[in-house]
Amino acid sequence: MYGALEISTSGMIAQRTRLEAYTANIANAATFTDALGRNIPYARREVYFAPGGGAAGAKTEGGRALGVRVAAIGQDHTFQPRYEPSNPLADEKGYVKYPNINTVFEQMNAYDAMRAYEANLAAAEATKAMMAQALRLIA
Repeated sequence: MYGALEISTSGMIAQRTRLEAYTANIANAATFTDALGRNIPYARREVYFAPGGGAAGAKTEGGRALGVRVAAIGQDHTFQPRYEPSNPLADEKGYVKYPNINTVFEQMNAYDAMRAYEANLAAAEATKAMMAQALRLIA
């Protein structure tokens, strides 16, 4: 039964990481320069999951394969060129590179991550309730 709590916890951690990536994308949707002031736009973040990592203290291989973990946080280095010939960072054709971030898409992904987090939280609460009821039956 503790494995079920660990699975839900791994899901909450993974979804929190995903939500952090999407909120960073929204916050940097208009960031088109790097720290040195060059026209290098913010690279959109995307979180990739992999199975396993849910029951870290499990004694069996099957127990360690439960749950989910963040396998990688990738970066999308594509950009959207915008025609701004008066911008000092514009290239020879008058275009400035902006991040390839659609804020509506990022908000939908953030909402999805929040709902998945809530689902994992509800599963953890249900597991805790079952454990409490089982202890009441034993005592």
